[in-house]
Amino acid sequence: MTKVILEEVSQVKASPSAVGPQKGFYEELEARGIVYQVTGPELRDQLAQRSMTVYCGIDPTADSLHIGHLMGLVTMRRFQLAGHRVIAVVGGATGLIGDPSGKSQERNLLDREKIDHNVRGISKVVSRFLDWDGSHPALLVNNISWYEGMNILDFLRDVGKHFTINYMIAKDSVKSRLEDREHGLSYTEFSYMLLQGYDFYYLNREYQCHLQIGGADQWGNITAGTEMIRRHGASTGKVAESVWGLTWPLLTKSDGTKFGKSESGAVWLTADKTSPYQFYQFLVRTPDADVMSLIKYLTFLEMSEIERLETSLKTQPEKREAQNALARELTTLVHGEAEYFKAKAAAEALFSQELSALDAKTLLEVFADAPSTDCEFAEAEKGVAVVDLLVRTRLSSSKGEARKDIQGGGVYVNNLRITDPVAHVGLAQLIDRCYLVLRKGKKNHHLVAFR
Repeated sequence: MTKVILEEVSQVKASPSAVGPQKGFYEELEARGIVYQVTGPELRDQLAQRSMTVYCGIDPTADSLHIGHLMGLVTMRRFQLAGHRVIAVVGGATGLIGDPSGKSQERNLLDREKIDHNVRGISKVVSRFLDWDGSHPALLVNNISWYEGMNILDFLRDVGKHFTINYMIAKDSVKSRLEDREHGLSYTEFSYMLLQGYDFYYLNREYQCHLQIGGADQWGNITAGTEMIRRHGASTGKVAESVWGLTWPLLTKSDGTKFGKSESGAVWLTADKTSPYQFYQFLVRTPDADVMSLIKYLTFLEMSEIERLETSLKTQPEKREAQNALARELTTLVHGEAEYFKAKAAAEALFSQELSALDAKTLLEVFADAPSTDCEFAEAEKGVAVVDLLVRTRLSSSKGEARKDIQGGGVYVNNLRITDPVAHVGLAQLIDRCYLVLRKGKKNHHLVAFR
């Protein structure tokens, strides 16, 4: 199983860079609402006084990451830009166990082959967000590398002895599951806390890592790590290391549900699962009640610009400046500037005459959720009546209704209004010699493919 995930990522166990940290960084995190819990108030001064090594863990439950993971990826990037060193840990070992935090029932266990596949996919996503060179190079590791040679007896003696059952069942992530008589908590998931605690200890020992960051649901696991380091130091007669934990709020919508779900499922950070256009559209449609918190959490816009957008949202919500800014910043961050402009142009073409300028790939992304109908290519060669297409696509219930719809000015082909009830379309109207878009009214789109 892969030990160090990306060959191009430096494997040198370097100390934090001598370049000083950014002043006011912790205060900016607070202003953005990112600081939810912290193990000690002195962390504020520590981050201002020295470059610190910080780690964030990601378990490989899928072969990509979704938009909900942006909080961790962006926060790691913030730490790196502020002069701190980041270690991204992809949990090839912890992924085999399953984290009970925030879950009402046991996860389905994945086999090693699937975990390895997921690790490779996630690693490619993480690599796009951090700088692997420069004065504060990031490091990407797989925690299976420090568990492969450890047997169960070593683990129980070296790790388990530092935790009491009383301590572990007091954690919210464990307590809530123990109180659930229907699902309960297996010993496998119960032990997850010990693994993550040991991860922090190992990274502290080998990489001088002094801070773990994560979502609010990771608080119990993070404090298990700080406790592991403290107790191990006490058991060996050494002065306990000063280490900290910091969590951010979970990304939820104003109605309390998780952020990152669309009608078709999770919004992924890879184009093969969620196209840049779909990604952009998801963000543009962000409700007013949610958009400002997402801008603060996930973008690198200056606070002065965020305040301006907040004012615009209150005084001119119809302009949707905040939603457009969120979509611009995150689509560019995740997919690149070229894909952002392409997605924006596709969205603008949806109700403009520029629709016919789109290529087939983009057109299919734009109308991925629209109904479609296949027709014979020979029909386009001969010419087909718009009235017949309206009936065939069920945009109109009959030819008589179709004629009335056309005469009423409510029918469009490729966003061009059709006013002649006997109008035909042919090869000249096809986009990429295959598609045309029928529209009735403002929102009833139908994609017609001639094959």
